[in-house]
Amino acid sequence: MTDYQIDPSLQQSVPSAEERMEEAYGALVREREEGIAGYYNLPEDSRLVIDEVEAQAASTPEIQAADTIVVIGIGGSSLGAKALDQALRPLHAGAKRILFLENPDPLELQAKFARIDKSKSLFLVISKSGGTIETTSIFKAAIEHFGLEIDGADRKRVIVITDKDSILNRYADDHGLQSYLIPHNVGGRFSVLSAVGMVPLTLAGYDTRAILEGARKLVDDFFGRRADHLLRKGIFLAEHWERYRINVLFAYGSYLEDFTKWYVQLWGESLGKIDAEGKRVGLTPAGHIGSVDQHSFLQLIIEGPRDKSVTFLQIADFGEDLTIPRISLKHIEKNDYINGHSFAELLNAECDATRESIAGEGIPTDLIRMDRLDEAHLGELILYYELLTSIVGAALHIDTYNQPGVELGKKILVTKFQTKD
Repeated sequence: MTDYQIDPSLQQSVPSAEERMEEAYGALVREREEGIAGYYNLPEDSRLVIDEVEAQAASTPEIQAADTIVVIGIGGSSLGAKALDQALRPLHAGAKRILFLENPDPLELQAKFARIDKSKSLFLVISKSGGTIETTSIFKAAIEHFGLEIDGADRKRVIVITDKDSILNRYADDHGLQSYLIPHNVGGRFSVLSAVGMVPLTLAGYDTRAILEGARKLVDDFFGRRADHLLRKGIFLAEHWERYRINVLFAYGSYLEDFTKWYVQLWGESLGKIDAEGKRVGLTPAGHIGSVDQHSFLQLIIEGPRDKSVTFLQIADFGEDLTIPRISLKHIEKNDYINGHSFAELLNAECDATRESIAGEGIPTDLIRMDRLDEAHLGELILYYELLTSIVGAALHIDTYNQPGVELGKKILVTKFQTKD
């Protein structure tokens, strides 16, 4: 179970808030019914992907022998799976290792190549468009470094995930590579519950069906009007974005760091747009880890510009009872009040105290409190943020699913290299 607590100040909106909620809800219903955004259907549709992956694994010795999944992809093609892998790995010691080759940083690539044994690895090449320059470049480097025989002995070690009829899909067909398709109406940053995330996570050994089930329950609750807290929060953020321009996600759990990075891409790429009237709109995302960043960013929140809203993400049960020893240190006895309490108690008390201090300053806050960190709760969390993003986008009257600002930089990059040639 996940509990959602919205601070009273975050529920205050304009007199037309209820109308705006209905308008945003209707927009998401239309997106779902007309197929404008396909992520709403992934919790059901991706079950077939899992079935196919498991069947392939059962009949492929190379997959059975592999202990490492090498994901070659960037942005939406890697961040979601990376977030789930990081969050779940402490609970699944037997999961196969996943290495993410994302950034064309030569030092990092060489270091990661050195950790890969081709004979025990699978290579997943992920690109929705099929032509992502970072991904294709790293794939070429892997082919050369490991001597991958794409048309021979290593064919079953390489799996492609892309759009139907993309240039990467055509490459896979030409070489007889196993490929999985991303639905055409699912953008990269909304694709973690598609083959993009389900294939590597299933191969690694995680319970991906539970991830989908957690997501499905929230989809059903939202469209069944049992999760209107999402609408209230989304409308507040959209109505007051010019005052509260920055939305801070404070996650209290070290293994949620990659989740905050996924949220930053989802939020920034979806909500920073020019609207139909030519106005620049959007909310800036900031992802932080408690309690570490309490010792830095919190100062800016409390005494800096009042341009932020803050969401706290808390885990009720870490499944770990590590306790602070009953030891008294000379001259530091003032801290003995914490002796005998668990570190989970300490971390969550810090979360509660920080939220109380921020809310006391009149800064809008809300809390997402998960019972525990597992597949079902994380699947729900993924859908929570995807739905919230769509609600805010609908309320801002923008196209939540395009990214013209990103595409411009890609075009300029191409011209730079073409000019050099």
